[in-house]
Amino acid sequence: MNKTRLITTMAVFVTIGTISAQLIWFPAGIARAYPVQHAINVMAAVTLGPGPAVVIAFMISLLRNMLGLGTLLAFPGAMVGAFLAGFLYKKTKKKPLAALGEGIGSGVIGALFAVPFAYVFMSSSAGAFAFIPPFLVSSISGAILGLLVVSKVHNKGIIKN
Repeated sequence: MNKTRLITTMAVFVTIGTISAQLIWFPAGIARAYPVQHAINVMAAVTLGPGPAVVIAFMISLLRNMLGLGTLLAFPGAMVGAFLAGFLYKKTKKKPLAALGEGIGSGVIGALFAVPFAYVFMSSSAGAFAFIPPFLVSSISGAILGLLVVSKVHNKGIIKN
């Protein structure tokens, strides 16, 4: 993929993720669930790889925070999930493992990263068990959505490996 096409594809993913944050979300415990963010992580990981997927997750998180649509907790969850999804897909070429990587990366590891992040930057003393359930709900629902979309797109031959 040439650089122009890569950057354009990344911009489209960032745009969809940012716009969907104000349209599609639901309360999940102490956090808000943004399943489209996680779906985009899976789709970007499969189609573009781990590096671009992390950049996309960072940009969506940054824009959501700048627009008042998210919290600082968007950064650790989204970026870890995007990386693990891309890493697992790159190593195995199995789309379900990309979705699993997103679920574990955002839902568990990202939630664990969120604990000190929330304490330092947000003065919140919530522990890991307060973050894991809502992060899991959001990441698993989004990962399944992303897996369904990327599987359908690949089956139709719209995007080739």
